[in-house]
Amino acid sequence: MMGTEETRLVVLRGNSASGKSSVAEGLRERFGRGLALVGQDNLRRTVLREHDRPGAANIGLIDLTARYALDAGFHVVVEGILYADRYGDMLARLRADHRGPTHHYYLDVPFDETLARHATKPIAEVVEEARLREWYRPRDLLPGGIETVIGADSALGQSVDRIMTDTGLAHLHPADR
Repeated sequence: MMGTEETRLVVLRGNSASGKSSVAEGLRERFGRGLALVGQDNLRRTVLREHDRPGAANIGLIDLTARYALDAGFHVVVEGILYADRYGDMLARLRADHRGPTHHYYLDVPFDETLARHATKPIAEVVEEARLREWYRPRDLLPGGIETVIGADSALGQSVDRIMTDTGLAHLHPADR
């Protein structure tokens, strides 16, 4: 078991350019200190510099990092594409082992909107449309209906508000932070 009954674990999944990192940053900005961001891109691409493949080392590093932060009393947001077939077992173990509430969200953005959002990112000139198509998996949901699906029609602020409310992070007293 890990964390406490008070710690929150939030998992944000979705395709590239679905808004996961922006929502995660919005949650941290709104909550303040005491909320750890465990980003797949940071751990996989920056720390380990590895490709996303089944059984890759980043899967264990994401798990270990989330567990450590929860045990240290942080609320944790795990965010990334986190394909269900590659990361699902690890996410299920995190959920089962966490003493506090765990909330899963899937940001569901159609491919055309993915392209439009991707065009605004600094990496747009490096990652071409063909690569995005290769990565894109429509509604790659985890089994068991555990994810709340947030559609492309939800603005960034609305998504952050919803998750803050759903998870109870919005209602924690400043002394709890």
